[in-house]
Amino acid sequence: MVTPSRSSRSIDWPLVLLYLLLVGLGWVAVYAASYSPEAPANPLASLGFSQLMAFNWFKQLLWMGTAAVLIVVLLVVDYKAYDTLAYILYFAMLGLLLVTLVIARPIAGSRSWLEFGPVRLQPAEFAKFTTALAASRFMASINLRQQNWRDQAVLAGLTLVPVALILASNETGQALVFAALLLAYFREGMSPLILLLLAAGGVILLLALLVPKLWLVGGFTVVLAVAFLLNAKLWRHHLILSLSTWAAVIGMVFGVNFFFNHVLQPHQRQRIEMLIDPGKDPLGKGWNVTQSKIALGSGGWLGKGFLNGTQTKFDFVPEQSTDFIFCTVGEEWGWAGSTLVIGLYMALLWRILLVAERQKSVFGRTYGYCVASVLFVHFTVNLGMTMGLMPVVGIPLPFFSYGGSSLWSFTILLFALLALDAHRKQDLLR
Repeated sequence: MVTPSRSSRSIDWPLVLLYLLLVGLGWVAVYAASYSPEAPANPLASLGFSQLMAFNWFKQLLWMGTAAVLIVVLLVVDYKAYDTLAYILYFAMLGLLLVTLVIARPIAGSRSWLEFGPVRLQPAEFAKFTTALAASRFMASINLRQQNWRDQAVLAGLTLVPVALILASNETGQALVFAALLLAYFREGMSPLILLLLAAGGVILLLALLVPKLWLVGGFTVVLAVAFLLNAKLWRHHLILSLSTWAAVIGMVFGVNFFFNHVLQPHQRQRIEMLIDPGKDPLGKGWNVTQSKIALGSGGWLGKGFLNGTQTKFDFVPEQSTDFIFCTVGEEWGWAGSTLVIGLYMALLWRILLVAERQKSVFGRTYGYCVASVLFVHFTVNLGMTMGLMPVVGIPLPFFSYGGSSLWSFTILLFALLALDAHRKQDLLR
């Protein structure tokens, strides 16, 4: 039994410090994004609780306080519970996602929020944690390096079931984040062929939107024909596989139109169209991204200064406290501040990988890589959509974006890892 004092000494304090810095800077950004010049100079002293609840910065303070309570619980609970209860938590979350899909009222086109009076929670955020636990527990019981397709099918099922429920609630962005777990699976021995096939499929789908289909089909056919001419072994040993691949590519190319026009929602089609042609409708569909890039570019080297951002102050960028919070950083803190924030994220991810690699159990190591992968994808996609490099899929910037569900979920992901890491030496005795 590890005493609390010894356990506290085992906590990775550099990782805790990075968390505190990001959460603190995130609150400053939320305050700036939701600041109103008409507000009282000292609102905490002059306004009542109900009036303060109208401000995102105040509600974020409350979420930060509850996150601190969560941290204590996560570090005090028996670390073995994360492994033991992994499947129970996973299936409980599936049930919660299903309940949410049935009873939640539509908000901004999706049924993904449970409401408890003034408080709203999004179970999809927490499903990343329970899925990471379940996948880590499963991979600790098998050896993916043996390339057992049955085990890989079970792992795929563990990942795709919550994805299907989240997609059914019309939360495409949250569902896409689960693809991050593939990076952790790859670390534990999943065949790189799976990653290559998925990447190749994504490239083909993107090219099908950008390049005339006949050109794309003709080019791929020519490449395959030349490969056959240069390597006679392809005819004898890989003819069926090569022709099957050719047929699959042709089907994907011509299936893009059906998927784009009949599967995607109108707002999802608009996001892809604006990514392909950002200048198509800058005052309509492209308003968010256009104003976001203006805000980022206007900050210059050192920014306009705290609370001096015109794009921020006059609400030119919608959702600036949540999905587009990085606009505030770029406009008010400039290139220097943006680089500092990006550097903190890079340090956080690097530290998580170091913590993951020093785990004594497959469960702990895999879970650590799941945490790093989820945070990496959130960070990359959020900055990419803010800069107009990726479609606007509506996922928050970890620890920065306003919102209780996102702050709680990222806090749980990180501090469950810290709890496992603090007791990693005990895994040798189990």
